[in-house]
Amino acid sequence: MSADALAAWVQTRNQIDWTSAAGEAPASIEPIVDGLTTWCGEGGRSSDLARGHRLLAALAKSRTDASRKRPLTCALLTGWQQLVLGVPEVRFRQGDAFAKGGRERYVLTPHTEHDFEQCLRDSADLRVPLASRAARAYLDVAFFHPFPDGNARLAMLTLAYVLELEGVRLDNVGPLQTTRYADDDAGAADLATLVFILIRSTHQRATGLPP
Repeated sequence: MSADALAAWVQTRNQIDWTSAAGEAPASIEPIVDGLTTWCGEGGRSSDLARGHRLLAALAKSRTDASRKRPLTCALLTGWQQLVLGVPEVRFRQGDAFAKGGRERYVLTPHTEHDFEQCLRDSADLRVPLASRAARAYLDVAFFHPFPDGNARLAMLTLAYVLELEGVRLDNVGPLQTTRYADDDAGAADLATLVFILIRSTHQRATGLPP
């Protein structure tokens, strides 16, 4: 049986210096192009139009939640996930989860949901740069794998939500879509750097400022 990738992620997460993984991002960015709306409308890079409509509905809900400054919780994600999947009810997974063709296994313990809630609360820690908080939340969703399906789409919405709470939107989210591994500390830190670069690039294009 494959090793516990979730345990590997928790160890990796605790090893990273998130405060130095990314710089301080500009605040309140309104992009020329709304990259996340484009991504959602394309179904998260899928040709399924119905999936795209569901993602747009989940995005709209998440932005309404952000306007109300709702804290990031599992209950909040559950509401988005119902829209992502187009089902009336979703529950936190009831057993081990698998990804990457079964090569990664995320073990369920009696503490998994509680630990996930704690990790989500970390997204509000203002001692950590915004890009790092958003990247870390993305990876938390990816590797805690809270729901039986749709976690990759939910991870993107979660990253965007952390940015949205600070008034930041990206004009391009495509570079964020690459395979991530639970035990890759360098890759996790690089994601924080990438989010920072995307924020800065969006700001430069929106304002016409030079690099």
